[in-house]
Amino acid sequence: MVKQERAARTRQALIQAAAAVFAEEGFVTASLSTISGRAGVSNGALHFHFANKSMLADAVEAAATEAVRRITEAAQARQGEPLQAVVDATHALMNGLAHDIVLRGGFELAGDNARRGESSLRAHWQRWVEDTLRRAQDEGALAEGVSWADGARIIVAATAGFEVLGGDDASWLSRQNITRFWEVILPSLAGRRDLHGLVSAGSKQQVNGSEQ
Repeated sequence: MVKQERAARTRQALIQAAAAVFAEEGFVTASLSTISGRAGVSNGALHFHFANKSMLADAVEAAATEAVRRITEAAQARQGEPLQAVVDATHALMNGLAHDIVLRGGFELAGDNARRGESSLRAHWQRWVEDTLRRAQDEGALAEGVSWADGARIIVAATAGFEVLGGDDASWLSRQNITRFWEVILPSLAGRRDLHGLVSAGSKQQVNGSEQ
């Protein structure tokens, strides 16, 4: 049991270290020696858990995808209102990108040309936004003349932009920035019936659970 726990800790340390190195250097430039050194383990220990760099990158992206899944499921569980769920999830995702190196590294890998076609991370976020906006449209929560597809494209494009810009300047990921985005977007996206009940800064539950 102790040996298994030690192996699990080593694997997690390697994923954390790899995420940091991938975020800093990119997939192609990152070396396994740098990653093992950052994790404080030998190259042999790294190769025991991961046969090559691609498998290690896959593990980082899988962990990041799981983090996004937790964010979206938590937002959905808190909110019956689909638009508020998207607002809350966006705040939580940007907060995660600012504070969770595995999430940051996963998104860096997802945008790396050397890994193009291998990532499901951004696709997972896009599908969730699309599904939630589709539900909002079915419930009559979107403004007249606005389709779920239009809304999803704007939100996904904006969050991708915040993610990329936040890699160089973390202020792009701040609660203030994301709140202002929603203050501008929501009046055009939400129907009048629902607009007054939406909180651009995130719902009370989401704010209390956030690190921002």
